[in-house]
Formats: sequence, structure tokens, C-alpha cells
Amino acid sequence: MSKYALKGKRPYGAEQPYTGGKLKFRIPFIHYPFEFPDAVQGAILCVVPMGITAAMTEVLGIPFEIAIAMVILNNFMYLLHTHFGDPAVAGWITPGIPLYIAFLTTFEPGLARIHALIALQLTVGLIFLVLGVTGLAKKVVDAVPMSVKAGILLGAAFASLMGEFRAGGRVFQFPIALILGLFVSFFMLFSNSTAELRKRYSIFRFIAAYGIAIPFLLSYVVGIIVGEVGVPSIQWSFTPMPLGQMVSTLSPFSIGFPSFSVFVAALPLAFAAYIIAFGDTLVAAGLLKAADEKRQDEKVIWEPNRNHIITAVRNLSEGFLFPYLPLAGPQWAGGQALVANRYMNSTEKEEETYWGGATSIFWGMSIALLLGPLVTFFRPGLAIGLSLTLLLQGYLCGYLAMSMVKDNLQRGIAMVMGVMIATQGAAWGLGIGLGLYLALERNWFKDVPEEAEVKAQA
Repeated sequence: MSKYALKGKRPYGAEQPYTGGKLKFRIPFIHYPFEFPDAVQGAILCVVPMGITAAMTEVLGIPFEIAIAMVILNNFMYLLHTHFGDPAVAGWITPGIPLYIAFLTTFEPGLARIHALIALQLTVGLIFLVLGVTGLAKKVVDAVPMSVKAGILLGAAFASLMGEFRAGGRVFQFPIALILGLFVSFFMLFSNSTAELRKRYSIFRFIAAYGIAIPFLLSYVVGIIVGEVGVPSIQWSFTPMPLGQMVSTLSPFSIGFPSFSVFVAALPLAFAAYIIAFGDTLVAAGLLKAADEKRQDEKVIWEPNRNHIITAVRNLSEGFLFPYLPLAGPQWAGGQALVANRYMNSTEKEEETYWGGATSIFWGMSIALLLGPLVTFFRPGLAIGLSLTLLLQGYLCGYLAMSMVKDNLQRGIAMVMGVMIATQGAAWGLGIGLGLYLALERNWFKDVPEEAEVKAQA
């Protein structure tokens, strides 16, 4: 059905129609229209998820064909959220990627690393499921001291930057292309000067709207010109999907389940990943609240427990079939901002319902990933895309962590904890961070009456 066939089905200010009772299932092109602008943005941004194939082939030792098939399947699974009543534009638990890589590399290459990733993703899925079903998510996260939360983010920031700038790291493999792309990315996204330029010139607004996609394209082209990146070999076919090989080499039903000790080793990092991911749910809640207030014609309902349960389903499904390195997160901040901003700045006639844009961005991205010419064109430069993602993530995690702490004591705890996470792993980092909080920051005698008060009461 066309966009215009939906007219009159939603009363002003009501929720978009759906079927399936509590599941709120929305059927494509019946309960929402296809939004071409969002689909185009998704297709352009397909270079972002493709970047993780560089890490998966390196860390897990799997062929590129299996890695890209995993990316495509993961992308289609994002649509579970928007088709079952959750307005989140889902993504990875991105800030933790350097921590996951550091954790996996403590295991021997091959089967041991795959088992470690299975244990990590299944544990993350169980955490999301339990907290989503019980509704305890906010209480659990609120119970974690702010200095410890900041320490987790600082650990992710340090691990990200250290990994890229270490001897032999990607910054030194692609010095000209990567530093150029990094400069353009930082300038477009964070510079005070660019904020003013975006107000004045549409070209700057256009570049900023696509996040790292355009800086990546610039780096990629320059890398080919200067010889840091190989010339792509285009294949005019659909992207191969070796699903049988993927399951036989990665699924615990084929290769066996991890031992109990591996699950125990993964637990601290799984908890840290959840704390990071919970921050994304707060960002989603803020963006969706702003969109709901701006567009009075439609009610967009955000239910964090629903988001948790669907995120759990994605993690558990992937953990059982194809453990996915960046894990399944509740929200992709960049994509959420793109969809929400277009929706807020459109009239009902221009974009009838929020759900059209929120689904179309992933229809566009997922379909683009199926096109062999597009995938093979970008393949030689995917390591650059991953490096840009991690370096920007490191910068973001660093300044977010510093904005969370309010005094020097919290800053010191977060800094020490961050260094321990980046160098020794999540278990040591969380242990040291909680120990420092209990010994230094927690005031054990705040409620103990002073000597004068004791005498007066006597």
C-alpha cells in the first residue's frame, strides 16, 4: 500500500496502527510507508557496519565472506525493534569493541576465541533479558557508582586509542589516509568553528549529517591514490551468503558450548558492556521524547523493557548461531539522531509516521550490503573505516566519562579504573574500581552520630 493509502487510519495525536496485540507488529508498506530519503542515508552508511569485518577476520580468523554474511544478518535483525513496537534505531554496543577484542585476544586463536565470544554474547543477552522482564534495569544501573560508570567508559576510550596508536597499529599502516579522514571527521563533528559553518553553508550540514561516511570515502580515495590501499576488484553479483559454513564453524550447536570457566571469565566484561549499553537507552529516550513533543500528530511510545527484551533476543540468537564481535546493542546514536531529526523537521504530509523512517534506514542499509559491487568496491578500505569508528568512539567515551564525574576523587578513581580495564581487562578494572570506591569515595560514617550528639542523647 502506498503512503497515501494510510491516510485517515490514525487519529490525530494517536499511535500509528499495528497488529498483534502487545507485540505491536507493523507490516511493511501496510502499517508504515517506505521513506526514500532515510533508505538512501542507510545505503550510504552501509560502509559503517562493513568496517567490523576487518576486526572479525583478524581476531576470529574467519573468512571475509562469512564476516560480511554476519554483518548482513545482524543488520536485518535491527528491524525486529521497529517491527515489534520499539522505536529504537538499534546498533552495536560500540564503545566496548576495544575491550571485547582485548578480552578475546587473551585466548588462543581459533576455537578458544570463538567460545569466549559465544560466552560473552550469551551472557550479555541473559542480562538484558532478566533486567527487561523484571523491569529492574534502571535500579541496577543506578546502584553502580558514577565513578565506576565513568571508569568503564574511560577504559573503553583508552583501549580504543591505545589499540590504534600502538606500534604496528592501523594509524601507522595507513598514515596519510587515516590521519586525513580523522582530521576531517573530528573537524566536522566536534569543532566549534564547524558549528558556525553548518549554520551558514548547506555543504557542511550535508557532510555532518552522514557521520563518518564521507570522511571515510575521502580517506579511501586518498589511500588508493597514495598507494596505502589496494585498488578494489569489483564483482558484479550479489554478496555471497555462506550460511551453512557460518553455522558449522561458529554455532555452539556445531562446535560445542564454552566451558563454565569461560562464562565466568566473560561475566565482568558482559556487565561492563551492559552498563555502556544502558547509556544508549538514555540517549534514545531523550531523542524520542524530543521527537514526540515536536510532532503532536503522532504518539511515539518508548518502552525500555521492550527494548531490553528485543535486544536480548538479538544477542541470544546471534550467540547461538553466529557470535557477533560488536554485540547487539539497544541503540545506534548516529542513526537515531538522523531518523529523529528528519522526523521532527518534517510535516505530517512530508513524513507521515516515525516508523517509516526508522525502518527504511535499515531496509536501505541491508539491501545495499547485499549488492556485490558495492561490498567489493569498499572491501580494501574497511580497515580504515573500522579505525575511524574506534578512534571517534574513544574520543566520545573519553569526554563523556569526564563529564560524568564531579570531583577530583571521582576523577582519580575513574582514571585508575580505566587504565586497569584497558591494560588488564574488565575483571581487574571492575574489582579495582569498586575497591577504590568503597575505600575512598563511600562515606561509611556519614550517618554515625558525633560524640556531642551521643552525649546529648545519653
